[in-house]
Parts: sequence; structure tokens; C-alpha cells
Amino acid sequence: MSGANGRTPVLEFRGVDTHYGAAHILKDVDVEIYDGEMVCLLGGNASGKTTTLKTVLGIVEPTRGTVYLDGEPVNGWTTAERVKHGISMVPENRRLFKRMTVKENLEIGTYLREDEENFEDDMEHIFELFPRVRERLNQKAGTLSGGEQQMVAMGRALMAQPKVLLMDEPSMGLAPVLVAQNFEIIDQINKAGTTVFMVEQNANMALSIADRGYVLQSGEIVLADTAEGLLNNPQMRQAYLGEA
Repeated sequence: MSGANGRTPVLEFRGVDTHYGAAHILKDVDVEIYDGEMVCLLGGNASGKTTTLKTVLGIVEPTRGTVYLDGEPVNGWTTAERVKHGISMVPENRRLFKRMTVKENLEIGTYLREDEENFEDDMEHIFELFPRVRERLNQKAGTLSGGEQQMVAMGRALMAQPKVLLMDEPSMGLAPVLVAQNFEIIDQINKAGTTVFMVEQNANMALSIADRGYVLQSGEIVLADTAEGLLNNPQMRQAYLGEA
């Protein structure tokens, strides 16, 4: 489906509603993300942010509306099919396989890839982004610090060669100094060509590196603008940026 600018979004929600039983979670949500962009989805607790990511992944199916990947409707596709077509996720709290080594966790990211010839090059790219990961390659993932685990989680997702990298609360549980480093790396990943769709409560930090943002409130998109536009929006500043 072509957007207003004539390009086809790499990921699109069109009129999406979702329910958990009788509870109406997402309400007529429209989102467009274009190749190479970094887009953040902001909102408070229970606003529907994580449900949005679950809907991208096919864990939650819309009760109305359509999800598109590269212009193709994917309602009814399994999570594995969506991953195979270029969706990769860095989950909240990392969710590494803690008894497996760092190397084994990274290799899991390649599980649905059909090519093997670029495997070593991609691993080298991960080591360039995260030199610490190379040093920890044979350690059990559960022995790493929170910041190191986040590096491995991002590396694992990138090993899938995603068209769209989903990130769920990348700042959660990290010390402030690590949050800043983490966002620098996310910015670097995006500038290297990976499209990023990020759910994040730290609105200031997310908007400092994003191109555009959407704000969810009780399952509805209440604001959508450039990152600069949102940072300068009085409603946004009062509700989400901690300013009176």
C-alpha cells in the first residue's frame, strides 16, 4: 500500500483494533514506517505499546484492520513467517537464553535465515558495534551484566538481517550511563541502514534520535509528528516530558 508520499511503507497498520477477550486494547490505530526510518511509539503504562509490537509479530491478531509488510497484508501469518520476511525483535528485559553461551545466543538470530555465506561477516559487524561481545563470546549469557546482555540481545536481532528492528523498552533496567550508550548504538544501527520501530517510556531519549514518533493513549494514537515537532508540542511536554 502506498503512503501519502507515494512510497510503500515497510511496515504499516491500517485501522487496527485488537482485543483481549472483551477488553478493547488498540483502537483504530494507523502507523506507517518507511525504509531507513527510526520511529518511536510513546505512551504511559497500559497504553497499548507492547500490544502494538505483539500485533506486528502476529502474537496478537487484529479484530479489525490490517497489518502490512512491504505492502503485503500479513494478517494470519505466523510469527515465524513474519520473522522470515524481515521482522526482528529486541524484547523487553533482553530475554536471552541464560544457560547458553553468547555465541549460541547470537546464532539463534540466524535460525530462519536461508543464506549462510554472510554469517561470519555479520558476526564481525556485531563485534564492531559491540567489542565487549567478542570478549564474552564463550561465556554463559546469564553471567553478563545488564548492559552486556542488552548488547547480545541487539546483536542476536541483527543477525537475522531484519528489514525492521523492533525494540521494546531498550532503556528498561539499565543504569543512566548505559542508557545513553545504548541509544547511541541504536542510532548507529539506524544510520547504518536498519529501520527501527521502538517502544520506549523515556520519551526525551527516544525523540533525541528518532525521525518521527506516535503517542498512544488508552489504545488510540493521540499525537503523530516529527521528533522535533513532538519535542516542541506543549501537550507532549506536559504529559510525557516531565514539564509543567
